[in-house]
Amino acid sequence: IGEEAKKQLAMVGDYPDMIFAPCGGGSNFGGIAFPFFADKAAGRDIQLVAVEPTSCPTLTKGVYAYDFGDAIGLTPLMKMFTLGHDFMPPGIHAGGLRYHGDSALVSQLHYEGLVDALAVPQLETFEAGVLFARCEGIVPAPESTHAIAAAVREAKRCAATGEAKTLLFNLSGHGHFDMSSYDRYFSGELQDYDYPEEAIQESLKHLPQVDFNPN
Repeated sequence: IGEEAKKQLAMVGDYPDMIFAPCGGGSNFGGIAFPFFADKAAGRDIQLVAVEPTSCPTLTKGVYAYDFGDAIGLTPLMKMFTLGHDFMPPGIHAGGLRYHGDSALVSQLHYEGLVDALAVPQLETFEAGVLFARCEGIVPAPESTHAIAAAVREAKRCAATGEAKTLLFNLSGHGHFDMSSYDRYFSGELQDYDYPEEAIQESLKHLPQVDFNPN
């Protein structure tokens, strides 16, 4: 999708200043952002922003360490940003973003400061999703609303400062199967949730101990 986005923008003579995508494990973010990374590595000024929920803040509050990719520890160890493989996320409505770790590639790029991360609360994401639906006639999936919310934040900031930026976000899916979530949002049943720091630290205690020193 990132390759297609580059060609579409080239057709209108434009190029993104910032790219936003929801990030759980990293496939969504990688799909839109990685095709632009060669340009960034070559010196082009572009900001790649992985957007995650505050209730599952893998990149923003996790640690960069070796961990299992599954909850019961059967996969090979991978170096990633992780909240601990036995991390139990709350029941937020962006189910695709409730993963304890991020892909090795996304994690390394974030660790090296080449990818930025932003955590957004649930109510702000649904507010952005409703705004997008009313403006564009497309109901976005709860995962996608995280990228929309981040783009809306930046657009408002640019409006306040007078900056002109091209913002690209990945609308990764429709919300036709998530209408009950929107119904709960409109009825006031949803709430923001910041995963407690002490719970994160407790989960991180169970990280596998890795020693690569042969001596």
